[in-house]
Amino acid sequence: MKGADELPAMEAGRNPFNPYFVEQIDLDAFCKSVESDKMSSVDVVVPCFRYGHFLRECVESVLTQSGPELRVLIIDDASPDNTAEVAKELVGSDLRVNYRRHTSNQGLIATANEGIAWVKANYMLLLSADDYLLPGALNRSADLMDDHPSVAFTFGGAVVVDQRGERSRHRTGVGSRTHVLSGLDFIALSGARNIVLSPTVVVRTSLQKRVGGYLADLPYASDMEMWLRLAAHGDVGVIAADQAVYRSHSANMSSEPSRELDLLQRKAAIDHFLNSCAARLTNADDLRAWLIHMSALEAIGCASAAFNEGAMESSARLSKLAVSIDPSVQRTRRWWFLACKKALGLRGWLLVRPSVEWFRSIFQIQRR
Repeated sequence: MKGADELPAMEAGRNPFNPYFVEQIDLDAFCKSVESDKMSSVDVVVPCFRYGHFLRECVESVLTQSGPELRVLIIDDASPDNTAEVAKELVGSDLRVNYRRHTSNQGLIATANEGIAWVKANYMLLLSADDYLLPGALNRSADLMDDHPSVAFTFGGAVVVDQRGERSRHRTGVGSRTHVLSGLDFIALSGARNIVLSPTVVVRTSLQKRVGGYLADLPYASDMEMWLRLAAHGDVGVIAADQAVYRSHSANMSSEPSRELDLLQRKAAIDHFLNSCAARLTNADDLRAWLIHMSALEAIGCASAAFNEGAMESSARLSKLAVSIDPSVQRTRRWWFLACKKALGLRGWLLVRPSVEWFRSIFQIQRR
């Protein structure tokens, strides 16, 4: 789920929410299980439903990785296609590949949680069968986590392939150098958006098992909630490289929700995170207020985008949703900018839009 608005403004080297964060978890307790004199290991869980035609490329992208010891754990969620045939061929050709099949479809979240229970390696990755890794991805993540035992998970850039085969790069929050963020810095960077694509995420297994699995009542935002939950328990490693290829197509769960449902799911993810991690946060109410305000700003951004598309009813619903999330959003520049667009009407706005966007680009350049 990729947002279109700007990230929350945050001065370099500063985090406005440090007062709200309790001291990081004592990671030494669970990091002692990682023996420094042994090569790190990574278990890659591959949930697969109707992706038999993608499965071989996905698994081979893992098996050709250099560095850590590897296992591939394929979970066939009762696919009606040729998934079983492809998986059995892969098992027969490489001892590192393991396979199990459901007798009935369990859904992605239940399958992902089964994978979490199955893994045993130092680190783990959930890799949907329609995605695949880029060379060196696991080595980069494992090296960073070996060097920084406080890191709960790593993420990096991705190449996004759409239904037409066109490629773009997703680099939100990645930057130009590999570095480690505090958990709260990551939360502040994310705001009310999911800035991370899941095939780039490698998690410290011991912590993943400790915090638990994905939430079934968040089918469209369970990954966002998980990143926030993990960040409340440790640091976050940012890999300044493209780690995976993410396919964006109509069969993806993330392509299904409407703007309204997406926003409601993200709001629910934030609520789950704050409620479950309250013991790790001081002044949690202040952090909650900020995240709720950011959610309302996201809703206004979506309302503005819907207006540009001529979807006036959707724009009105999204504006109403923004106010229901946080009434103070009516005092923001985004709200008044949308109000000005409504006053001009769609035709008038489309006439002046090029000039407005030109002035905004000049202003942004001057601010840099």
